[in-house]
Amino acid sequence: ERYVPPPRKLSTGVSFGAEHFAETSYYFEGGLRKVRPYYFDFRTYCKGRWVGRSLLHVFGTEFRAQPLAYYRAAARAGRLRLNEEPVRDLDVVLKNNDFLRNTVHRHEPPVTAQPIQILVEDNEMVVVDKPSSLPVHPCGRFRHNTVIFILGKEHDLKELHTIHRLDRMTSGVLMFAKTAEVSKRIDEQVRERQLEKEYVCRVVGEFPEHEVVCEEPILVVSYKVGVCRVDPKGKSCKTIFQRLSYNGKTSVVKCLPRTGRTHQIRVHLQYLGHPIVNDPIYNMEAWGPDRGKGGKIDKTDEELLKALVEEHRSKQSLDILGILEEDLNSSAENKDCGNSSDCTKSAQADPINENSGPAKDTKDPERNDTAACPLNSDTNLETLEKNKELGSCEIQDGQTGEKSSEEKDPLCVECKITRRDPSPKELVMYLHALRYKGAEFEYCSKMPEWAMEDWEE
Repeated sequence: ERYVPPPRKLSTGVSFGAEHFAETSYYFEGGLRKVRPYYFDFRTYCKGRWVGRSLLHVFGTEFRAQPLAYYRAAARAGRLRLNEEPVRDLDVVLKNNDFLRNTVHRHEPPVTAQPIQILVEDNEMVVVDKPSSLPVHPCGRFRHNTVIFILGKEHDLKELHTIHRLDRMTSGVLMFAKTAEVSKRIDEQVRERQLEKEYVCRVVGEFPEHEVVCEEPILVVSYKVGVCRVDPKGKSCKTIFQRLSYNGKTSVVKCLPRTGRTHQIRVHLQYLGHPIVNDPIYNMEAWGPDRGKGGKIDKTDEELLKALVEEHRSKQSLDILGILEEDLNSSAENKDCGNSSDCTKSAQADPINENSGPAKDTKDPERNDTAACPLNSDTNLETLEKNKELGSCEIQDGQTGEKSSEEKDPLCVECKITRRDPSPKELVMYLHALRYKGAEFEYCSKMPEWAMEDWEE
C-alpha cells in the first residue's frame, strides 16, 4: 500500500514575501512592463473526482494543454512530484489527500508600463490609481504583473487586504486595507450599500442628454472567459448614466452603479446600444450587427463564445481577452468537472490559494506557427529533456539598455515562440473608476485624458 501523509493546512491569506518577489524581475520595452520567464510550482491536493484514477488518465482527460509526451518528459526531468517524491510512474493511482506539485516555466503576458500612482497611504488604507490591463491580484497567467506584486516589490506595501476589485482592463481608484479590521469595516459598508461608486467612460455614438437608468438583470455566460449578458434569469442590478459630453462621434458618460455585478456597467451600456468604444468583449462583431443592443444576440451562448474567441484569434489578441485557448478546449471535454467555478480554478491555477491543477502550464498555445509540433513526439521530447546545452533568450533591458541573456527551458513550448506584443493603446479600455465614497472617506483620481471634452481619437 502506498503511504499518503496527512494533509497540511495551506495558507488561505494573500501574503507574498521576498522569496516570491525574487522569483523573477521586470523590464520595460515599447511602453510595456514585461516579466522575465521564471520557474514556478503549481500545487494542489487530489480532487475528489481524481481519486482512483491514474495520474496519466487525469492528465489525458483534464489537462490537455500539453500532449501526454510532455508529462512523461516532465516526470523524467523530475518536475512532477507526488507527496514531495519525484513521480517515476504516471500510472500511479491517485488517493485521497495526495499532494501534487508541478514545476513549470511561466511566461506572463505584458501589461502597460504606466506606473501605479499612490493616491493615499495612511495607517489604515492604501489607495491607488490602477492602470488599465493590470489585474489586481494573481490569477490565470498573471502573477508578477499584478497590482499586489508591484506594490509589494516596488513600494514595500505588503500584507494588503483587497476591499474591492476592478476588471483587469478597467483603470482607476482601487482601495486596499492595511489590517483585517479596516477591511471588515468597509466590507460592512459595501454590504449595506453605503459605498458610492462613480465611473466615467467613453461610449460609441450620441448618448441621450437626459439621465438614463438601466435595471436589466445580468447573467454570467462564462466564468472562464468572463462574459456576461442581459437575461431575465440573471441577477438584479441597477446603473444610472449621465452624459458629460459628446464630440460628434463618441460620448463621455458618468456611471453610477448601485449594485456590483460582474461587468455591470459594460453590459448595461452594450444593452443601451452605446458600448464602450474599445471594449474587447462587449463591442465586438461577434455579438451581431447590433452588437448586442437591446439584448438581441441571435446566437446560443456557445456560439457567442466561439465567435468572440475566433474574432480575437484573427486579430492575434487573445492576450487582451486574458484567456487561454486550451482552457476553452478543455472545458467542453471535462464532462465530469464538478461545476464551473471548480473548473476555473483548475484551469487558471491561481497561485494564491494553491487550489490549482497539478500540471497545468500557463501558456496560451494560440499561434500561427508550428513551433509546438516537436512536443507531439516522445522521442523529440526525450531529446529535448536530455539536452543540457540550453539556448539563451536575449531580452533588451529597458532600464539599462543592456541585453540580458536568459535560459531557455527545453520543455517549454513558449520559449520557442515569438509573439506579437500588444501596443500600449490596445491595453487601455475607456472605463475608469473615478470616485469611491464611504461613510468616513472619499477617494478620487484625476479624470483620464480620453475623458476630456476636447479629446480626439
